[in-house]
Amino acid sequence: MVTIKDVAAKAGVNPSTVSRVLKDNKSISQKTKDKVRQAMAELGYVPNVAAQMLASGLTYNIGLIFPPLLTPDRLSEPFFMQILSTITSEA
Repeated sequence: MVTIKDVAAKAGVNPSTVSRVLKDNKSISQKTKDKVRQAMAELGYVPNVAAQMLASGLTYNIGLIFPPLLTPDRLSEPFFMQILSTITSEA
């Protein structure tokens, strides 16, 4: 698996620069962005979404608490389906 450090070494920049390019930071010149993106393409780098969420503290998960007497088959009832549908569309 190719890492940010691998991309940085290939592009001749610091790993923090690669991270900033991934976030499309305006402080990075277009020339550097192009060089880093070229290195990513050549190495076949794919960002690790799980690692990004862990580092940022954002998981984009929503927890739901339903009554204890609610059985799994009742989740398909229209009332609960509407709740789940609304949460999904608004999230």
